[in-house]
Order: sequence, then C-alpha cells, then structure tokens
Amino acid sequence: MNDLETRAPAARPGALRRAAPALLGYAAVRALGLVVLALWSEARGKSAYTLLTARWDSLWYTRVAELGYGYEVRLPNGDVHSNLAFFPLLPWLERLAAAVSPLSYADGGFVVSLLASLAAAWGIFAVADRLYGRRAGVCAVLLWAVLPVGIVQSMAYSESLFTALAAWALYAVLTGRWVTAGLLAGLAGLTRPVGLAVVAAVWAAGVAAFLRERSGSSFVGDGSAVPAGGARDGGHAGPPSGAPRTGAPDGAPPSPHAPGVRLRRVVGMLLAPLGAAGYVLWVGDRTGGGLLGYLDVQAGWRNGFDGGYAFALFVAGRFTSFPSALAGVALVVGVALVVWLYVLCVRRGQPLPLLVYAGTVTALALCASSYFGSKPRLLMPAFPLLLPLAVALARARTRLLAAGLGAVAAGSAAYGAFWLNGSGPP
Repeated sequence: MNDLETRAPAARPGALRRAAPALLGYAAVRALGLVVLALWSEARGKSAYTLLTARWDSLWYTRVAELGYGYEVRLPNGDVHSNLAFFPLLPWLERLAAAVSPLSYADGGFVVSLLASLAAAWGIFAVADRLYGRRAGVCAVLLWAVLPVGIVQSMAYSESLFTALAAWALYAVLTGRWVTAGLLAGLAGLTRPVGLAVVAAVWAAGVAAFLRERSGSSFVGDGSAVPAGGARDGGHAGPPSGAPRTGAPDGAPPSPHAPGVRLRRVVGMLLAPLGAAGYVLWVGDRTGGGLLGYLDVQAGWRNGFDGGYAFALFVAGRFTSFPSALAGVALVVGVALVVWLYVLCVRRGQPLPLLVYAGTVTALALCASSYFGSKPRLLMPAFPLLLPLAVALARARTRLLAAGLGAVAAGSAAYGAFWLNGSGPP
C-alpha cells in the first residue's frame, strides 16, 4: 500500500495494448462517420473534405496559421468578427505541419484533429479505466465516439485537441503527476476559452489536497484500492457498483510527508493558468482593452456569459408555433439529460477534479449568450458526464452491447453527414 501523491508509479506495461480495444473501436466509429459523410456529400455534389477542413471555424484557424492575427470582418449590423477570438494552439500546430511537410494549413488541421481525437480517446479510456475498470473505459470511449455531433472530432476544429489535453490533464491529477497536469492545463488554456475548466479542475484538486493535509486526514491506497465503503454485497472485495475505485474526493489521496509533493503540486497549480492568462493578456494589450480586451472581442461576435438567459429565451421561442415546438421539446429534454447526468456523477462520487471540469464546461456551454446551434459541440469535451452510462453499459453482455452501440454509431454517422451538409455551422 502506498500514497498516490508520493508520485504515481510508471505507467503499467502494455498500456497501449490495454487501450487497444477502445482505440480500435473508436477508429471504426470515426471511419464509419467519414465514409457516410463522403457518400452523402457526393450525392449532394459537395466535397466532404471541404466540409471537414475549409468551412466555418476551420477557415478562421487556417487564416490565423497563414496570416497571423489581425484579420476581422465588419458586418452591416456593426458587429466585428475578429480572429483574436480563436486561441492559438491549433493554428500553431497547423503552421508547424505545413512547415515540416507538403501539407497545406487546412491539411495540417485535419491531420492534427485526427491524431488528437485518438489521443483524446486514449485519455478518456485512461481516466475511466483507472476509476471503473477496462470494460467501462472502452464503453466511455465508444459513447464519446457515437455522440450525435461526433463528426466534429474529425474536423479541423479545436475540440479534439482540447479534449485530449483535458483528459490527460485530469488523468495526471488522478495519478498525482502535478507538474504534468499543470503543463497540459496550460496547453488546454491555449486551445479554447473553456480551458478555464481544466485550470479550475487542477486548482480544485490542489486546494482540496492542501486542506486535507491541514486537517490531518489520511488515506491509504493507490487510487484503485477498495474505498472506505468496504467490500461489495456478498463479501466480494471491490468498490460498490458504479463507484470510482478511489477513496479521495479529488482523486489524489494526500501524502503530506512525501518529499517534494507539495512543491510539485504548487508548481503544477502555478503552471495551469499560464496559457489562458497569457493569451487573454496579450489580446488585451493588442486591442488596448486591458484585462477586458478579450471579452470585447467576444462581444463583437455577440458571445458572452449571461447565465443562460438568452438560451432560455431561444428555447421558449421554439414553442410559439408548430412544428418548431418539437425542436423546443427536444432542447428541453437534451438540457434535462445533461443536468441529470451531472447530478448522477455527483451522486456516484466522481472525483472532484472531474466534477469541477465537467461542471465548468457544461455551465460555459449552456450559459453562453449566442450560437445556440453550437451548444452540443461545445458540450462534447465534457466526457465525464458519460462515465455513469459507461459503467452501466459495462455490465451488459458483449453481443448486446456491440449491437446497440453499432446501431447508435450508424445513426450518429447519418446525423453527422446530414448536419455538415446543412446550411448552418456546427
């Protein structure tokens, strides 16, 4: 028995082999989505590759990669769409790919997203496997793959890159690798505004660890030991059904006497906000808006945080006629499902950093004041919400599970093709 925060042991041998079923299943789902998109787009006389790499946000990212910041579009209503709204890590990687290969910036964005989506799948598996076991890890990855908006994971967007960084940062926190967690959180903060959620998770876990040390509480285990609840019904050792295999509220049990632990934790916490803070301060200096400069840029896109008021008005507006009322019902059900899943995560004792991360991502997505059609995409990085479902599915028989997820994957592929071939941005 040992304390997790003394520094997590090296990764288990064969980690890639252990994750292989999840990664292969994920690749199969994404391949199905791309094939269906290609066939659907061909039938409509469109290019699937253009839809994936050269429309909507992907155009803004490639323009940043090619020309840098400073481009803006002034609309007739007075709105100013500035490319300063787009965080720089993905454009930097697109520029790097174009510099070291014959790929264009758009090609580079597509390759980065494909690789990042696999890294995200592996990170999701690592978190779920550590907390609930290998089978639940596979189910969590497949659930993330078959989300209705899963096609975005293959687009030259920043969602896959952000989710990869967030998942591995959370895994680093769960395994006591504080400096790694801080570095990954910093990179996540250079990827999307919601990088704040990763920073909040690292800080919540760190503060909780300091508070436990001051209170003198202790926990013995390695993060996969039997929790305080004891044996399962029937006398079998192991955590209760659906409970994480960790006894600490933040996933990293305290070890106040371990040399260097506090220092590494402090360093990780200090590193975590540097990416987001650095970019926001740079934008403020460039625009002359100071600390609020980035908010001014977002306001030019009519985007902000209003506690969900504008979204509530948007949903209410769907009930003024038929059949738009059906869309209103779907939106209400969707929001209720998201809230229910989060409540379930809390009730099942999910580790604190996951709860903070998922809660922050969800709040920022649902309470943003614009781009209502993009909210499902903005919720996609909140993968901890899927863990209770993954645990439940892990108990199902393999044939039934494969058939059910296969059918959902087919539906997700068809919806993704329909969605990208539609008129609006995802």
